Amino acid sequence: MHEPVFFEDLSVGAIFDSVSKTVTETEIIEFGWKYDPQPFHISKPDALASSFGGLIASGFMTAAITFRLICQSNGFQTTSLGSYGIEELRWLKPVRPDDTLKASMEITGLRRSKSRPLSGIAQCLFKTSNQKNEVVMTMESAWILKCRMGNA
Repeated sequence: MHEPVFFEDLSVGAIFDSVSKTVTETEIIEFGWKYDPQPFHISKPDALASSFGGLIASGFMTAAITFRLICQSNGFQTTSLGSYGIEELRWLKPVRPDDTLKASMEITGLRRSKSRPLSGIAQCLFKTSNQKNEVVMTMESAWILKCRMGNA
Protein backbone atom coordinates (compact mmCIF):
# COMPACT_ATOMS: atom_id res chain seq x y z
CA MET A 1 0.00 0.00 0.00
CA HIS A 2 1.23 3.49 -0.83
CA GLU A 3 1.60 6.44 1.51
CA PRO A 4 -1.72 8.29 1.80
CA VAL A 5 -2.27 11.23 -0.55
CA PHE A 6 -4.31 13.93 1.18
CA PHE A 7 -6.08 16.89 -0.39
CA GLU A 8 -3.23 19.23 0.67
CA ASP A 9 -0.72 17.04 -1.18
CA LEU A 10 -2.33 17.88 -4.52
CA SER A 11 -1.67 20.72 -6.93
CA VAL A 12 -3.41 21.72 -10.14
CA GLY A 13 -1.61 20.11 -13.05
CA ALA A 14 -0.28 17.17 -11.03
CA ILE A 15 -0.55 13.87 -12.88
CA PHE A 16 -0.84 10.46 -11.26
CA ASP A 17 -0.09 7.38 -13.37
CA SER A 18 -1.12 3.81 -12.74
CA VAL A 19 0.29 0.37 -13.17
CA SER A 20 -1.16 -1.61 -16.06
CA LYS A 21 -3.75 -4.36 -16.21
CA THR A 22 -4.46 -6.84 -18.98
CA VAL A 23 -8.17 -7.46 -19.48
CA THR A 24 -9.10 -11.08 -20.13
CA GLU A 25 -11.91 -12.52 -22.21
CA THR A 26 -13.29 -14.24 -19.11
CA GLU A 27 -13.41 -10.96 -17.16
CA ILE A 28 -15.21 -9.22 -20.02
CA ILE A 29 -17.87 -11.92 -20.29
CA GLU A 30 -18.34 -12.24 -16.50
CA PHE A 31 -18.71 -8.47 -16.06
CA GLY A 32 -21.08 -8.34 -19.01
CA TRP A 33 -23.33 -11.06 -17.60
CA LYS A 34 -23.41 -9.41 -14.18
CA TYR A 35 -23.76 -5.75 -15.12
CA ASP A 36 -24.10 -5.06 -18.87
CA PRO A 37 -25.54 -8.07 -20.71
CA GLN A 38 -25.43 -6.71 -24.23
CA PRO A 39 -24.59 -9.35 -26.88
CA PHE A 40 -21.19 -7.86 -27.79
CA HIS A 41 -20.09 -8.15 -24.13
CA ILE A 42 -21.27 -11.70 -23.41
CA SER A 43 -21.31 -13.77 -26.61
CA LYS A 44 -18.37 -14.31 -28.93
CA PRO A 45 -20.57 -15.30 -31.92
CA ASP A 46 -22.95 -12.37 -31.40
CA ALA A 47 -20.03 -10.00 -30.88
CA LEU A 48 -18.39 -11.21 -34.08
CA ALA A 49 -21.61 -10.46 -35.98
CA SER A 50 -21.92 -7.00 -34.38
CA SER A 51 -20.55 -3.71 -35.68
CA PHE A 52 -17.62 -4.20 -33.27
CA GLY A 53 -16.49 -7.36 -35.07
CA GLY A 54 -15.65 -9.12 -31.83
CA LEU A 55 -16.02 -9.21 -28.09
CA ILE A 56 -15.54 -5.88 -26.27
CA ALA A 57 -15.54 -4.84 -22.63
CA SER A 58 -18.39 -2.85 -21.18
CA GLY A 59 -17.51 0.83 -20.92
CA PHE A 60 -18.58 0.63 -17.29
CA MET A 61 -15.99 -2.09 -16.77
CA THR A 62 -13.35 0.18 -18.29
CA ALA A 63 -14.38 3.00 -15.93
CA ALA A 64 -14.24 0.67 -12.91
CA ILE A 65 -10.82 -0.65 -13.91
CA THR A 66 -9.57 2.90 -14.41
CA PHE A 67 -10.62 3.97 -10.94
CA ARG A 68 -9.16 0.83 -9.38
CA LEU A 69 -5.83 1.35 -11.16
CA ILE A 70 -5.54 4.98 -9.99
CA CYS A 71 -6.50 4.13 -6.39
CA GLN A 72 -4.28 1.07 -6.23
CA SER A 73 -1.24 2.70 -7.88
CA ASN A 74 -1.22 5.79 -5.70
CA GLY A 75 -2.14 6.72 -2.12
CA PHE A 76 -5.85 7.35 -2.51
CA GLN A 77 -7.20 4.12 -1.00
CA THR A 78 -7.29 5.49 2.54
CA THR A 79 -8.06 9.14 1.77
CA SER A 80 -10.94 8.81 -0.68
CA LEU A 81 -14.31 9.93 0.67
CA GLY A 82 -16.29 9.29 -2.50
CA SER A 83 -17.34 11.49 -5.35
CA TYR A 84 -20.09 13.88 -6.36
CA GLY A 85 -20.37 12.05 -9.65
CA ILE A 86 -19.02 12.00 -13.15
CA GLU A 87 -19.39 15.18 -15.18
CA GLU A 88 -18.29 13.64 -18.46
CA LEU A 89 -17.50 10.11 -19.57
CA ARG A 90 -16.41 9.20 -23.10
CA TRP A 91 -15.64 5.78 -24.51
CA LEU A 92 -13.39 6.48 -27.48
CA LYS A 93 -12.24 3.02 -28.57
CA PRO A 94 -13.40 -0.48 -27.68
CA VAL A 95 -11.44 -2.48 -25.13
CA ARG A 96 -10.89 -6.04 -26.35
CA PRO A 97 -9.67 -9.25 -24.73
CA ASP A 98 -5.95 -9.12 -23.95
CA ASP A 99 -5.79 -5.32 -24.16
CA THR A 100 -3.50 -3.90 -21.50
CA LEU A 101 -4.88 -0.77 -19.88
CA LYS A 102 -3.05 2.00 -18.07
CA ALA A 103 -4.64 5.08 -16.52
CA SER A 104 -3.57 8.59 -15.67
CA MET A 105 -5.33 11.24 -13.62
CA GLU A 106 -4.65 14.96 -13.89
CA ILE A 107 -5.75 17.37 -11.17
CA THR A 108 -7.60 20.17 -12.98
CA GLY A 109 -9.03 22.03 -9.99
CA LEU A 110 -8.99 22.09 -6.18
CA ARG A 111 -11.26 23.59 -3.54
CA ARG A 112 -11.90 23.05 0.16
CA SER A 113 -15.34 21.76 1.04
CA LYS A 114 -17.56 24.37 2.68
CA SER A 115 -19.89 21.80 4.22
CA ARG A 116 -17.26 19.23 5.25
CA PRO A 117 -14.27 21.07 6.75
CA LEU A 118 -12.04 17.99 6.89
CA SER A 119 -12.30 17.33 3.17
CA GLY A 120 -11.49 18.89 -0.17
CA ILE A 121 -12.72 18.40 -3.70
CA ALA A 122 -10.32 17.61 -6.51
CA GLN A 123 -11.52 18.02 -10.09
CA CYS A 124 -9.91 15.16 -11.98
CA LEU A 125 -9.43 14.23 -15.62
CA PHE A 126 -8.89 10.49 -16.04
CA LYS A 127 -7.47 9.04 -19.25
CA THR A 128 -7.22 5.34 -19.97
CA SER A 129 -4.98 4.02 -22.74
CA ASN A 130 -4.35 0.62 -24.25
CA GLN A 131 -1.04 -1.05 -25.07
CA LYS A 132 -0.86 0.94 -28.34
CA ASN A 133 -1.08 4.21 -26.35
CA GLU A 134 -4.52 4.83 -27.84
CA VAL A 135 -6.84 6.65 -25.44
CA VAL A 136 -9.85 4.37 -24.97
CA MET A 137 -11.72 6.40 -22.34
CA THR A 138 -11.77 9.82 -20.69
CA MET A 139 -13.67 10.77 -17.57
CA GLU A 140 -14.03 14.01 -15.63
CA SER A 141 -15.06 13.74 -12.00
CA ALA A 142 -15.06 15.60 -8.70
CA TRP A 143 -13.31 13.45 -6.09
CA ILE A 144 -13.73 14.10 -2.36
CA LEU A 145 -10.54 13.53 -0.37
CA LYS A 146 -9.58 13.73 3.29
CA CYS A 147 -7.60 16.69 4.53
CA ARG A 148 -4.82 16.34 7.05
CA MET A 149 -6.30 16.71 10.54
CA GLY A 150 -3.91 19.51 11.52
CA ASN A 151 -5.04 21.73 8.64
CA ALA A 152 -8.78 21.64 9.26
